[in-house]
Amino acid sequence: MFKQGEIVEISTSTQVFKGVFIKEEKNFLVIKLSNGYNIGVAKRNIKSKKSVGKVKKEKDEGKAKTEKPNAKLPTISILHTGGTIASKVDYATGAVTARFTPESIIELFPELKNMVNINSNLISNMMSENMRFSHYNIMAKAVQEEVKKGAKGVIITQGTDTLHYTAAALSFVLENISIPVILVGSQRSSDRPSSDSAVNLISAGIYITNAKAGGVFVCMHDNMDDDKCIIIEGVNARKMHTSRRDAFRPINKGLVARVDYKKKKLEWLKDLKKNEGKLNVKYFNEKIKVGLVKSYPNMFANELECFKHFDGLIIEGTGLGHLGFIESDKFTKENKKIGKVLEHLAKKMPVAMTSQTLYGRIDMNVYTPGKKLLEMGVLGNYTDMTSETAYIKLAWLLSNYKKDQVKELFGKNLRGEISDRSEKEQFLV
Repeated sequence: MFKQGEIVEISTSTQVFKGVFIKEEKNFLVIKLSNGYNIGVAKRNIKSKKSVGKVKKEKDEGKAKTEKPNAKLPTISILHTGGTIASKVDYATGAVTARFTPESIIELFPELKNMVNINSNLISNMMSENMRFSHYNIMAKAVQEEVKKGAKGVIITQGTDTLHYTAAALSFVLENISIPVILVGSQRSSDRPSSDSAVNLISAGIYITNAKAGGVFVCMHDNMDDDKCIIIEGVNARKMHTSRRDAFRPINKGLVARVDYKKKKLEWLKDLKKNEGKLNVKYFNEKIKVGLVKSYPNMFANELECFKHFDGLIIEGTGLGHLGFIESDKFTKENKKIGKVLEHLAKKMPVAMTSQTLYGRIDMNVYTPGKKLLEMGVLGNYTDMTSETAYIKLAWLLSNYKKDQVKELFGKNLRGEISDRSEKEQFLV
């Protein structure tokens, strides 16, 4: 049988497939085509198969040529953490690997050199689902260093899966940030013909060169085409699709701006206030434990008991902020147990409510069970944060403030995470 990394040609009665052999399963062979996609060919359909060569091992990426800065252009910094935007297909193994150096990324996007001077730094080379609070602290420290160097703005490249967590985290950590910090990702690896990385990264550069105020933002595709990107405040962004280019949308808020990539123009959609005061970096306590649990029918009390040794808990409730804890008939005795556990947790730690609907505002005053949750001490009433932002906010507050201060600050709008009013135009933006 073929070895991994061999170039093979497989013929069926209707087609001929040529690609890199990945693996053999019980009933089919997996190969990676030249377009980067994997396919499985059923063994029963194979008429012939042969090896036609081996993939040459690629040399390590070299450094880009050092260019003299253009005094007429602003300087931005690109901090790389890994993910798809900093990835390419390793055709020797068929895997998508995060192994581009910062210099290699810059070579991929030569348009940036005509807009700005670029400083780059490789912070890490990891997939975003592996990140922890420690990594948010490292990013924040790196941004602080770039501010000291006089950067006009900072672009952070990251995998998209948890990009909205990172955007929220940096929004809280980087208090009074005076320059734009843009989180940018890609749904396709940078060396794929279908990659969206260039449009996203260059659009972030366009925004930075035109920005008049600081803050943490997300820059991703506006639609499925490669013509426009949108700028979303970091505390309001959320990934809403597994693979679409326009996966990121603002939740309960409007857009900051829309970037026309082809025309290199910016359309402002919101007035931003300049942050006054000195940059104050308030890091995460890496040992803080905050839980995030979804409410659903037929829950059991011991599911909540798992969090008794945590420091805080976010409950993603139903509707206006509900959780089944009322005993209403012979089948709901477990609900009463849930209520007792929840009451105990709320006395011990900050427990806050968000909604599974994503859009809309928590209002626990509408129905009697909600009022009982408020009596228990559950936080979050009248807020409209996403569960991810609420989770990050609670962890950050617990890292920097005393418990009584945390309970007071959780419901206050600190970085634009809570809207002043709910507008109909904010739904499904």
